[in-house]
Amino acid sequence: MKQDEPTTLGLSSKTFIDAMIILSFIAVLAYFCVRIVTPFLPVLLWGLMLAVMIYPLQQSLAKKFGGRQGGASSILVVLGILLIVGPVAMLGTSFAEHVRDWDARFKNNDITISQPAPGVAEWPVVGEKIHSVWSQAAANLPQFLEDNREQIEQLTKAGIANAKNALGMIFLLIGALIVAGIMMAWGESGSKAMLRVIDRVNGPASGAKTQKLVVATIRSVATGVLGVAVIQALLFGIGFILAGIPAPGVFAMIVLVVGIIQLPALIVALPVIAYVWLVGDTSTALAIFFTIYFLVAGAADNVLKPLLLGRGVEAPMPVILIGALGGMFTGGFIGLFLGAVLLALGYTLFMNWVDEGSVVAVAQADDAGHAEVDVPVSN
Repeated sequence: MKQDEPTTLGLSSKTFIDAMIILSFIAVLAYFCVRIVTPFLPVLLWGLMLAVMIYPLQQSLAKKFGGRQGGASSILVVLGILLIVGPVAMLGTSFAEHVRDWDARFKNNDITISQPAPGVAEWPVVGEKIHSVWSQAAANLPQFLEDNREQIEQLTKAGIANAKNALGMIFLLIGALIVAGIMMAWGESGSKAMLRVIDRVNGPASGAKTQKLVVATIRSVATGVLGVAVIQALLFGIGFILAGIPAPGVFAMIVLVVGIIQLPALIVALPVIAYVWLVGDTSTALAIFFTIYFLVAGAADNVLKPLLLGRGVEAPMPVILIGALGGMFTGGFIGLFLGAVLLALGYTLFMNWVDEGSVVAVAQADDAGHAEVDVPVSN
């Protein structure tokens, strides 16, 4: 091929080769940029999500500080870190003390387990199994531990692995809070920069609309999924404390996780109600009260979720919910937000395409109708 011979694209071979070389350099540069950013991608994504969620609060606080964006962001970051580190430090200290106490008692053969109440065997599905294992452990704990050494070691390894994951998540949240604070301090300029990028990709006509949809979807998931899960966990936690349920904080965390993965909280409420009636030391009136309380708390998401999820978003609530669940199952906890955003964007773009086709079809029909109108002819 000669150097100036035109290609099938109507370009000279020299121009085509130059374009391919430039595209190759861009592809290599993009690849290495992605490789460099990948280790920081989780903390950057979490920082962006947190910044979008709490930016209205930061703006309200900045107004009280005379418009100082950095000061307002710093206060929120410090408060967020204290809210994370404080309870974690207290929980870790308490857990370490319990471990030391249990270790000393185990070495002195001073651990005793009371026999289960007869009502435990009447629990549905798992009652007899729990009663049997509990009775064996209460009768001869050292022999029970020796007989189940392998299962206990597996549970211990799983617990250590979960503890490491939880610790990593805590450090991730702290780093994300710091990143979110930096983003919020330059929130206005950052928002304008993102709008320029969206305009370049999606067109100036729908850039601002797309940006608004992304922000509204993130805040909708934060309130409709995380917010409802936190509310239910608080309601159950209060009920656990009042009803005398063992380890109320642990069970409240279970309710929180169940709420986030969108399982019904009644799967926690029903065993607790059974415990109140069969094992708990409460009167019949109190047992009835706690039954109603836990049933109402377990069904609260059916009322709160339609009110909060999808509010202010063009996409319907089922689309947001499916996107959040699908994203979480495929991409982890961060997918809760990314899945909802992507599915909402896809739904909106698809419906805009459908609406544009409908408008064109109506316009063509109108034009055809006008063309068929009979024009009177004069004699």
